[in-house]
Amino acid sequence: MANNEPVRVLHVFDTTLRDGEQSPGCSMNLPEKLAVARRLERLRVDVVEAGFPASSPGDLESVKAIAGVIKDCTVAGLCRALEKDIDAAREALAGAVAPRIHIFLATSPIHMEYKLKMRPEQVLERAVSAVQYAKQFCSAVEFSAEDAFRSDRDFVCRVFAAVIAAGAVVVNAPDTVGYAMPEEFAGFIRYIKAHTPNMEQARLSVHCHNDLGLAVANSLAAIGAGADQVECTVNGIGERAGNASLEEIVMGLRVRKDYLGVETRIDTTQLYTASRLVSQVTGVKVQPHKAVVGDNAFAHEAGVHQHGVLANRATYEIMTPESIGIPKNRMVLGKHSGRHAFEERLTDLGLSLNEALVEQIFAQFKLLADKKKVVSDRDIEALVMDASASAPETWKLDRWVVNCGSTLSSTSTIRLQHRDGEVQEQAAVGDGPIDAAFKAINRIIGKEPALEAYELGAITGGEDAQGQTLVKIRWNGRHWNGRGVSTDVVESSIKAYIGAINALEWEWLSHTSSSGSVQA
Repeated sequence: MANNEPVRVLHVFDTTLRDGEQSPGCSMNLPEKLAVARRLERLRVDVVEAGFPASSPGDLESVKAIAGVIKDCTVAGLCRALEKDIDAAREALAGAVAPRIHIFLATSPIHMEYKLKMRPEQVLERAVSAVQYAKQFCSAVEFSAEDAFRSDRDFVCRVFAAVIAAGAVVVNAPDTVGYAMPEEFAGFIRYIKAHTPNMEQARLSVHCHNDLGLAVANSLAAIGAGADQVECTVNGIGERAGNASLEEIVMGLRVRKDYLGVETRIDTTQLYTASRLVSQVTGVKVQPHKAVVGDNAFAHEAGVHQHGVLANRATYEIMTPESIGIPKNRMVLGKHSGRHAFEERLTDLGLSLNEALVEQIFAQFKLLADKKKVVSDRDIEALVMDASASAPETWKLDRWVVNCGSTLSSTSTIRLQHRDGEVQEQAAVGDGPIDAAFKAINRIIGKEPALEAYELGAITGGEDAQGQTLVKIRWNGRHWNGRGVSTDVVESSIKAYIGAINALEWEWLSHTSSSGSVQA
């Protein structure tokens, strides 16, 4: 970039709650989605794609809920090029301060022939009519040419010119299957910009998948070629190998602003907490060597590296931990710590909570501090997540007992309290204490969901570390996640299972009451 060239401002379109949630194992309940949406708002993304309203009553309700609370960025709903989908998005986005209807339709020969069973002229006509229909209800309409990179370039230009004329304010050119190479994708974007007659009337967006590990490289190449918007997800979650990683794109633009001459409105100090939140609610861990937000991103083990960093951090660090919001441990929190110190730590961690939630979590912190000498930042994050992003409690753990050993069968007695005040207790035998506890819970709730995944880990090191358990259950073709935290791994497992059951019960009741029937 020449020194006298103006800096371009790139729009960041986050699709963690839509494309990211489509990743196997990444489903979220409504409180979790709201927590992520609020975090994205604090991150200052330009657009939050909240979901696919026509896909299910639950998705419509979650988009509606998110649209009702997000004020500082655009909220988008995805639609097929169908009037019924656009109607669902219109309903879901009615309460949004800045709504966007996002329509997609495939343009590649293979998609048109085998998936759509439509001719190119039919696709063009459908795209235009869908945009015109959506434009009646929403001034901000985005059109995506699914599998654009594998499409005929001139056909993509024709479609884009037509939908822009019909009212689209953003046109998106995805590399839907992650097939492109960076310079190749940059050339594709340059061609679209040069050969779409009215391109200056709309923003050109890109949406890259990571099947060959090139989603971020392709996105940056496209930005360098003139793309105005980038679509991405926190931690790069998404279908198959994932999407372009928001944090990697944003920090790539920040660190190499001298080269690309592009900036965003993202508050980079919120990147770390956003990454941690998405990891916690989805149960998908960030690999230690993940760029920008991985545990090893700022770790230095080799002696020569350590020496260099101690002399001058710039020898081996091109960005600072503070620039992405990794908190500095300025004080140790323990059982003698007061409310003020606790609130200061919440602020350092970028956790903004209402007074009632702070009071609740502080009480849990004091109980934990009685069991641990030092309460870590990750312990606090886990407490916050457990309290703020869980489904409403249909069932609450009252007490539990397990008996197990190498010479006797494992048994468990569980007592749960229902939200209407009724207390129920059941006992069961299982293959180990956790299996026995889960079976006892099933007897109480009268359902037997399949346990799809069970994951147990320590939040921190040390013999007094809290155990964090993630469970995933399946019932009637749907999946629900639950998490539990405790210094006792059996208790954390029981809490996680009850959390998943509560998510199931709450969503099941919501669907039944809202639609009169259950959507499996």
